[in-house]
Amino acid sequence: AVRIGIYRLFDTRYDFNSFVARTNTCGELRSAHVGQEVTLCGWIQYQRQGLFLVLRDFQGLTQIIIPQDEAHSHVKKVLYDAPVESVVRVTGTVTSRPPGQKNPRMPTGDIEVKVKTAEVLNSCKKLPFEIKDFIKKSEALRMQYRYLDLRSFQMQHNLRLRSQMVMKMREYLCNLHGFVDVETPTLFKRTPGGAKEFVVPSREPGRFYCLPQSPQQFKQLLMVGGLDRYFQVARCYRDEGSKPDRQPEFTQIDIEMSFVDQAGIQRLIEGLLQYSWPNERGPITTPFPSMSYAEALAEYGTDKPDTRFGIKIIDVSDVFRSVEIGFVQNAVNKPQGTVKAICIPQGAVNFESLKESAKSQFNQEVLHLSLKPYESLKSPLSKFLSVEQHSELIQALKVQADDVVLLAAGEHEKCLVLGNMRLETANLLESRGLVLRDPTAFHFLWVVDFPLFLHKEENPAELESAHHPFTAPHPSDTSLLYSEPAKVRSQHYDLVLNGSEIGGGSIRIHNAEQQRFVLETVLKEDPELLSHLLEALKCGAPPHGGIALGLDRLICLVAGAPSIRDVIAFPKSFKGRDLMSNAPDYITPEELEPYHIQVAWPAAEAEANKN
Repeated sequence: AVRIGIYRLFDTRYDFNSFVARTNTCGELRSAHVGQEVTLCGWIQYQRQGLFLVLRDFQGLTQIIIPQDEAHSHVKKVLYDAPVESVVRVTGTVTSRPPGQKNPRMPTGDIEVKVKTAEVLNSCKKLPFEIKDFIKKSEALRMQYRYLDLRSFQMQHNLRLRSQMVMKMREYLCNLHGFVDVETPTLFKRTPGGAKEFVVPSREPGRFYCLPQSPQQFKQLLMVGGLDRYFQVARCYRDEGSKPDRQPEFTQIDIEMSFVDQAGIQRLIEGLLQYSWPNERGPITTPFPSMSYAEALAEYGTDKPDTRFGIKIIDVSDVFRSVEIGFVQNAVNKPQGTVKAICIPQGAVNFESLKESAKSQFNQEVLHLSLKPYESLKSPLSKFLSVEQHSELIQALKVQADDVVLLAAGEHEKCLVLGNMRLETANLLESRGLVLRDPTAFHFLWVVDFPLFLHKEENPAELESAHHPFTAPHPSDTSLLYSEPAKVRSQHYDLVLNGSEIGGGSIRIHNAEQQRFVLETVLKEDPELLSHLLEALKCGAPPHGGIALGLDRLICLVAGAPSIRDVIAFPKSFKGRDLMSNAPDYITPEELEPYHIQVAWPAAEAEANKN
């Protein structure tokens, strides 16, 4: 399937054979080429008994017939002696395969090439793994020998899909809508708030650059500069642990516009994705549905809901309000207290593992009730529920026979554990063969009306930006900014695809005094760190807004890859290491001296270095 998919990526208008020493690729020959003399270059995929071999390049496979006659004995010897994965160039005649030997699973399966001349361009040593997609390899081994892993059809498909989508995005933004592609600096300075930044030393004592988390300030300054519409395929950096959908260095489609509102940005992105969407993934429908942040948390327990399946969270506080159970009463009597539930269809899942997960990850207890055919709900809680309450609960959750109900009680944040349980139960049910999430479906969703600020986990009395400190307050809540900032909604919007956040943006603060107030008074940050931006905002800054799409995450979802590392040519490991080159690496004290830095070794390593 992957091999067929990669052929669909190739436009017949492309001339892959210009400027090079071949006449055709290994994936393009068909019955129409029979009788033609061709020259092919590629890697030997495998060879069988000196009779034929299969040649592979970026586009596909072609069967090569090795001559057996004495006149071509030198050609036979060259190809017979060449190890698998050696690079060869062959010239020969395209012929039809004999009856019964055609291969319908290969696009080139109707033909073969009878070789006349052959040359080994480079022999190959024994490799650490075979270059075949069905051969299982550990991710660490794949990353250590990435230059070999890139030869696989899967990686070829993913990287070419990425390239084509990016090119279509450039066409849409620059050619159709007048955006200007601008490169912004990589060496910058520390930005208040947000993720940890990579620090780069300079030759001035005590002074350091920082690698940007995003080009946020630069793109706003471009709007002050009157550029009007900016776009960049931007490299960004965050010094934090790697996850399946996160890397310390990553790429985003970065966009900013002047004189735009939230609806304008949303229409732009919907059009951009429609234009760049690969045909083999089927059409996408616009406009995308929209949901408020509060609604997403209430119904899905997360701000990035996967809407491909139901199992929504239901508030059942009214059912339990008069139930005489201590912890339930404690929950519903608190100002933000509630009892919420999800109903799991055909829910024969491992509840002990779910409960353990809820306890370890959220420090929250989860209870369950089950409905057996022709019976009432079964649970230790059942004896506390009246017949009427049983009926109300079944009706509220639409419980069917063999369904199971998970309950959580506490303040609103505590009940968010059900969002995690919802996803875990979906995984468990699908592992048993019940399909909840169509792997071929793409469900886009805008999440809007985020809070402008959140209480810090380590110090709830202080506030931090929910998005970043440059996000403008919701027009209806502007007055609250100066009196009750914790209640202010923002003009921040996220784009979610199948439960993954693939983009986030906002309308920006373009008033210098409001920006200073947010930094200095609300966030308790030193405004001098952003004095250049504050000065620029005083110089006639237009209203502006933008968004950044996470390119790695988007391509990962479109390609159906298990990790963003499968759509990046040279990714980092979970620990942020390059296993191929062994970076980061040590630097000698002599090399560090111009930067006025000395390494403070841990005691054990310092002693080892002495020895």
